[in-house]
Amino acid sequence: MTTKKNSKRKEEILQALALMLEKGPGERITTAKLAQEVGVSEAALYRHFPSKARMFEGLIEFTEEALFSRVNRISKEQEDIREQCYQIMTLVLTFASRNPGICRLLTGEALAGENERLRGRISQLFNRIETQLKQQLRQHEVAVSAKFDPDVASRANLLMAIVEGRIQQYVRTDFLQSPLASWEQQWPLVIGLVYLD
Repeated sequence: MTTKKNSKRKEEILQALALMLEKGPGERITTAKLAQEVGVSEAALYRHFPSKARMFEGLIEFTEEALFSRVNRISKEQEDIREQCYQIMTLVLTFASRNPGICRLLTGEALAGENERLRGRISQLFNRIETQLKQQLRQHEVAVSAKFDPDVASRANLLMAIVEGRIQQYVRTDFLQSPLASWEQQWPLVIGLVYLD
């Protein structure tokens, strides 16, 4: 019973942190403010998380779990390379649109003055998505017995630059311009840029 209660409280803390990231652009989040938002003492926060950095890591882990379980499913269920890339990119953009506070973490904006390890975790998250796109593109090369020119790494990097740029735009506009704005209309242009034929 206590474990269930602790788990629920951890989730409440992370939700409050994500909401504070969304509502307070540029504001430094202190444990005192977070404790007040959750309605507990700072000591209670530290019973669930040993540090603020660990709270941010909790949000990063939530992001990884939400994205990579679905990315793996897309990779297994979809055979068409265009559809794989489209679904993976759309998944990330949809997650971003539904989690604006976490987008401030993804762009690094909320990590100013925080533990450098957190920036590494964000970088690793984006690198994993890019690696997945590379892997899908390589499998496509094998399937069609041809080599992409420019290479797979260049194409996957361009796809990720588009995703990261749209998330950055979302944060820069204080969440007014959705990362999914005009995405359906722009996708054919993206296919043309990376020649996914």
